[in-house]
Amino acid sequence: MEGEFIMGKYEELAGKVIENVGGKENVADLTHCVTRLRFILKDEQKANDEAIRQMDGVVTLMKSGGQYQVVIGNHVPDVYAEVTNMIGAISSDDAPKQKQSFGSMVVDFISAMMGPVLAVLIGSGMIKGILALFAFSGLIDPASGLYTLLNGTGDAMFMFFPVMLGYTSAKKLKIDPFVGAVIGAVLMYPALQNVDLNILGYNINVAYGSTVMPVVFTTIFASFIYKPLMKVIPDVVKTFMVPMITIAISAPLGFVLIGPVMNGLSSLLVGGVMAIYSFSPILAGFLMGSLWQVIVVFGLHMGFVAVGIVQLASGQATSIFALATGAGYAQTAVVMAIWMKTKNRKLKDLALPAWISGWFGVTEPAIYGVTLPRMKYFVAACISAGFAGAFMGMQGMLVHQMAGLGIFGIPGYFNEAMPISQVLINFGISLAISMIPTFLFTYFTFKDEVAVEDVETKMEQAALKDVVASPIKGKVMPLSSIKDEAFALGALGKGIVIVPEEGKVHAPVDGTVTMVFPTEHAIGVTADNGLQILIHVGMDTVQLEGEGFKARVAQGQKVKKGELMLDFDIDFITSKGYSVETPVVITNSQDILDVIETDNREVGVTDDLLTALF
Repeated sequence: MEGEFIMGKYEELAGKVIENVGGKENVADLTHCVTRLRFILKDEQKANDEAIRQMDGVVTLMKSGGQYQVVIGNHVPDVYAEVTNMIGAISSDDAPKQKQSFGSMVVDFISAMMGPVLAVLIGSGMIKGILALFAFSGLIDPASGLYTLLNGTGDAMFMFFPVMLGYTSAKKLKIDPFVGAVIGAVLMYPALQNVDLNILGYNINVAYGSTVMPVVFTTIFASFIYKPLMKVIPDVVKTFMVPMITIAISAPLGFVLIGPVMNGLSSLLVGGVMAIYSFSPILAGFLMGSLWQVIVVFGLHMGFVAVGIVQLASGQATSIFALATGAGYAQTAVVMAIWMKTKNRKLKDLALPAWISGWFGVTEPAIYGVTLPRMKYFVAACISAGFAGAFMGMQGMLVHQMAGLGIFGIPGYFNEAMPISQVLINFGISLAISMIPTFLFTYFTFKDEVAVEDVETKMEQAALKDVVASPIKGKVMPLSSIKDEAFALGALGKGIVIVPEEGKVHAPVDGTVTMVFPTEHAIGVTADNGLQILIHVGMDTVQLEGEGFKARVAQGQKVKKGELMLDFDIDFITSKGYSVETPVVITNSQDILDVIETDNREVGVTDDLLTALF
């Protein structure tokens, strides 16, 4: 009954939202972030703004960058699911194009590409980990048919990863997803793997199992063929002609050109690392350990793996697997700490199998599902893994034979060149270096982005908000429009830009002045509720060395909202060639749920400017 109640509540809210944005026919595109349904409407005039603002379950409404943003709160994924169920498939052909930074486009594409396969990736990793455990403990014979079958069951997802990624990449690129899947299948076609092919006089021998970048870039290339063809080929034959032409052109070119370029990049990386190892095992260990998971993310690790396997097959020991050992354990430590700390049930359910499979050497679920979206923890794990790799290089640790994954890879180090006891001690120290600092850092710094307990709690949390008043009278611009990249990309916090009409800065909240720059061009205020607000008058105005500015408050002084804090001379500043565009940002916005900007184009002093959601 409780589940039915929850679903019914979201269903009702979703229905009202759809109705008041002008109906499903008015929706050109729809995505969501942590707190907002982000619509692109074909005609915003058809939407009932006031009805949406007054709706139970809606915090507020925003219009920004061509998006019609309905702020729901931290249960937005559930409402989004109901909305998409009701409106069905969306055609974005009529959607206005939105400008995105290159970094934003890359993150958006990776998320759309990896997100749909994540659950199956975790399940497959768990199968591989459990099977390795059974084999190591003697519960199953690795030479048996049953082992071979189960190993194939767990390994298939990883082996045929290009097929899955071809499908999800094509879907994100808004072309037929089966075209992308077929491109992945062509790259993986058994008769084409590791065989000498002469293509129009060009000799090629490649393999694409478990790779990422070849199929992704080939599918991107295919999209530039597919979309124009859809516009020019007659409807009566386009259903089969467009896929046929797209696949016939892109798959062979991907196989013989794009794929080898990616494999070539892998070879360059391997050669560079091996040269560094000959020069300094410690440096090589740090680079391999710290960069290994980055290489995995871009699907370039198979080049290193191939070199290691070739070395072992020829009777040589390899340093590659030894130096990278700490990378998986460091990521696993992060996920373990997050699993222990988080109160977000979805994240906890995701983290548990991810850290279990991490112990068994399968880290993709941990990376794509948990650490990569929380970049500082991904980086922390890479740094710890670097020091672990440096230690392994310093101790001369080498892998002498293929062994199991994760902790079951320890037997691979056994050799008469080093006593087993010393191998175990070195491995244990490396494990401690990679895991303990990362675990402690994560455990003591991690905070849930969204705390989820139940529907009532969610609705209450969404209603917890505080308003930052405008400190300046003037026109309002989005933060992304300012020329200073640090502000525009949100590196200094979320906020907004004011183009001043008068040269006075007033306190935006009741609080304490925590910073007055020596040049008096910027002031920081900490509100009584903990919000940290930076007001930066103009761009590059620090070069004026205080000319044109006069602070009326001092650091540590208590202020009331609306109290005058700073005078500045607009005419003088502009005469010197500087812009007076003034960003107002909440510098600790990462510690709160969201920041909602005003949708007014002009503001007066103490008008509502930013709304902070807690």
